[in-house]
Amino acid sequence: MLSHAETFRVLQRACVRAGIPVRYSEGFNPHPRLSLPLPRPVGVEAEDELLVARLHEDPTARSAGDRTECETAMMRALAEQLPEGMDVLSVTLAASNASFGPRSAEYVVPVRIEENSDLADRLHGEMERVMGSPRCLVERTASEAKPAKQIDVRAFLLSIRLQEGRLIVQHLTGEAGSIRVDEILRIFGLRTEDLAGPVRRINVVWETTKLQSTTQTPRMGSGAKDVEDGSRDVD
Repeated sequence: MLSHAETFRVLQRACVRAGIPVRYSEGFNPHPRLSLPLPRPVGVEAEDELLVARLHEDPTARSAGDRTECETAMMRALAEQLPEGMDVLSVTLAASNASFGPRSAEYVVPVRIEENSDLADRLHGEMERVMGSPRCLVERTASEAKPAKQIDVRAFLLSIRLQEGRLIVQHLTGEAGSIRVDEILRIFGLRTEDLAGPVRRINVVWETTKLQSTTQTPRMGSGAKDVEDGSRDVD
């Protein structure tokens, strides 16, 4: 139930308590070089979120055995500082110039088809209609001050299936945009009472690229304030 900014703040403080040697930006108000490349919508569970932390030391300078030992120690230290409901699945030391971008993911929507026999038929009909159509228009509002506009989300939809009481929507995501959870619910006419539990995001596919070189020298800072949006702090 945490927002993106709240999630980022929790992870930032956990890194400080765990002693993770995170780099800080230059300037009067240095920020930690942390990012959550794929913001998670409020109310949506997630199985494989990615936190990217820029460290002081280039991890590729270490031997393979030393990197493994360091990853294990960092994973243990970070896990001890996270609240209940957040688990560290793995820690990997990547090249210092690596950048990570999401390419696709799946939303899993649990539905009460056992209690509503008509719901399954309706969902199958909508699945055939959406995937068989070249367009799928939804109304999207950026803010209360701006009017809603129609967006064609069909290009983002890779597959839709109904499996064991779960509507699974595989979709593209990234700089070009994506489909939102509330838009999926509206497309299929799903109400709160139709859901058997919270929506979950799984199977995120990441693409790794190289960052452009920089002449700035990172330095450590101790007085960084909370960052409202981790996505603004990607190197």
